[in-house]
Formats: sequence, C-alpha cells, structure tokens
Amino acid sequence: MSSSKTFNSRYIIGISFISALGGYLFGFDFAVISGALPFLRTQFALDPVWEGFLTGSLALGCIVGCLIAGKLADRYGRKPGLMVAALIFAVSSIGIAFSQTLTYFIVLRFAAGIGVGMASMLCPMYIAEVSPAEVRGRNVAINQLTVVIGILVTNLVNYFLADHGHDAWRWMFGLGAVPSAVFLIGVTWLPESPRWLMKSGQVAKAQQVLNKIGSIDFVDSTMKAIEKSLAGSTAKQSYKMVFDKAVRPAVVVGITLAVFQQFCGINVVFNYTSTIFESVGANLNRQLFETVSIGIVNLVFTLLAMWQVDKLGRRPLMLAGSLGLSVLYIVLAVALQNHFPAGLVSIFVLLAISTYAMSLAPVTWVLISEIFPNKIRGVASSVAIVSLWGAYFILVFTFPILAKKLGTYGPFYLYAGICFLGFLFVKARVKETKGQTLEELEENLIRH
Repeated sequence: MSSSKTFNSRYIIGISFISALGGYLFGFDFAVISGALPFLRTQFALDPVWEGFLTGSLALGCIVGCLIAGKLADRYGRKPGLMVAALIFAVSSIGIAFSQTLTYFIVLRFAAGIGVGMASMLCPMYIAEVSPAEVRGRNVAINQLTVVIGILVTNLVNYFLADHGHDAWRWMFGLGAVPSAVFLIGVTWLPESPRWLMKSGQVAKAQQVLNKIGSIDFVDSTMKAIEKSLAGSTAKQSYKMVFDKAVRPAVVVGITLAVFQQFCGINVVFNYTSTIFESVGANLNRQLFETVSIGIVNLVFTLLAMWQVDKLGRRPLMLAGSLGLSVLYIVLAVALQNHFPAGLVSIFVLLAISTYAMSLAPVTWVLISEIFPNKIRGVASSVAIVSLWGAYFILVFTFPILAKKLGTYGPFYLYAGICFLGFLFVKARVKETKGQTLEELEENLIRH
C-alpha cells in the first residue's frame, strides 16, 4: 500500500459509529428479553413452548427485516434503510411497553425484529463500504461493539428496574425509544455509500464522499476498482444471481458461518441466563446480576477483538473460538449436571462469553460484510443474515423444550458437538481476508 494514500480517520470512525448505533438497538432488543422473562412468565402464564416462541418471535421479524433491507438497500441506498430501521425500533419499543395480551406482545416483538433484521444487515454492510481496507475489520467490529454496549446497558437497566413491581418489564422495553431517536437523528447526517452511488450511476456524488474519506490517490484507486468490479453488471439484483456458480463458494461460506454463529449455542446463554442460573439454585437478584456480569465480560473481550481482528486476522480467531467453545460447553454441561455452586458455573459461563466475544461474534459479521462481490452484496448479505436469524429462532425456540426434556445441562453437549464441526468447516473452507480491498477479494473469488 502506497504511503501517499492517507485517510480522514476521524471522519471514517465518526460515520462508522453513527451507523453502528443500529447495533446498539440490536443489542437492546436482543438483551431486554433476558431481564423481562421472569416477569413475562407470570404476566402471560408461559409454558416452555410459548416461552421459546415469545423469545424467538424477534428472529422471525429479523428474517422479514433482512429481506426488506436487501431490496431497499439496492434500490434506494443504504441510508434510507437505516432510517426506516430506526423508526421501526422507536414505534415497536413503545408499543411493547403497553402490551396487554400475549398476542399483541408477540406481534410487536415481531415488528421490533423487522428493525433489528434491517439494522443487522445494513449497518455492517454500510461500514464495510465506507471503510478503507486497512481498517475495515476494526470498523465493522465497531458494530459488534455497539451491540455489546447495548446488551450491557440494557442488562444494567433491567437489574435496577427489577425491584419496581410486576410491571417493571414495561419500562425495560419502553426505554428503547430513547436510543432509537438518537439513531434516527444521527443517520440523517450520514453520507450515502460511495459503492452504492457508483452502482446507481451517481459518480460525482460518490467522488464527493470518497474525497471526505481519503486522499486523491485513495479516491482515484477506489473509483477505478469499483468501476472494474461493476463492469458488465446489471442494475437489478435478484436472488437467482446469489446462487450463480461463480459466487456460490462465497455464498456457501457466508450462509454456513451465519448459521454456525447461532447454532454454536451462545445466545442461549444470553437469552436464558435466568433459566440457567435458576437450575443451580440462584435467586432472581443473582440471575439478573449474572446478566450484568455477562454484559461486562462481553464488552471487554469485544474491545480486544476489535484491536486484533486486523492484526491476527479473521481465520485464526474463528478457529480458536470454535474449538474453545466446544471444550468450555462440555465443562459447563458437567457443572450444571452436577449442580456446582452458582459462582463456579458463572466462571465457565463467562469464559464461554469471552471466547465468543473475541471470535465468532465480531468476525462472522466482518466476513459476511466483505466476502460477497459488489454487484450482489445487498441480496447475498440478506440471504446469509436471513439464514442467521432462522438459526437463531430454532436455537432459542428449542432451548426451553430441550431443557425440560434433557435438563438445563443437556443442550450444551449438543452445542459442543456443533462447535467442533464448525472448527472443521472453518479450517477447510474459510480463507483469510484481512488487508485486502473488497474489489481484491472479489478478484480472488473469481480466480478461484
């Protein structure tokens, strides 16, 4: 890389953080259920099936959100999609807070999922498209950082609201309207993605955005690379193009990694913290305290991952994470099965969280945002992330049912096996992507 290419780091990080506020809302909606479940079980008299469906209804909305976002992002741009996601977040948060029936709650939780699904796809994609190759991994990981900050802040708020009566869960959900409004205001300041502008023929506008990001040399080389990657592409994308033979290897890797990130089982720990610790005799206060501990450890190790993802690379982190989780789940299952003290169980849970936060959590989103060619990135990303949310629904829907049949420890033996299979897949199929531009990655894909 020529030293004449310099970047406006402050501007790049600024627009990355604003876009990544969508990740904060994703973290909020993801975590709020963990603190609210003990109240919702009483409020709606939930059995294991309805508990699983109520928790997983967010994921069903996410699937719809991804499909909407893919089309919206390719037709109208990344920025309008982010604004729609922010509006959905705000309206659904207030609506859920006033829910009187289980049906009404689930419908609005599904609506919130549409916003989460849109943000989960558009935020990493947008950041990847405005970031120079040298810092793309770190910048996309900012999205994961805001997700875990959202989880931590939400867990803290839940912990302090828990003593405010049986309607505390309404405040837990309703407060989501505040960060939603901040996100909406922030998005109005963002520039459109230069890659989308080039694809839609707005070359002058793309050049203006790139001028704010880097030096003349950077602008020139980036515009030439984008033009080359878009040559011969049609303006209209379709899902059929995603399964074209030339891009199929990248799509298979993207979908498998997305599904693996969920089936690795860690989101059971995030969503059912209270269930896991209740099984070893912890009271409600201890259960909610554990959600806060999980949030803190998650944040610390996500920061470590951001620091290392462009140094160590994507592949080594994925390999270490999948194998590490496999071992830790077996230890955790044994601890739960033999009713180890809550403090000891907490250590194994936090080790699993730290391993995930350093590896599968941020790196999967980084890889999904960068392995697909420019001309199909929108629809290909949506296919991968739809797969991710489908896997998330299956995971959180089945856990209460499996836990009742096998004991709370039982599913963790299954997740250990899945993590080992994931390790073998990464070893065989995932190539390193650090330090390469999106266009260089595309050329390598075509070549292979």
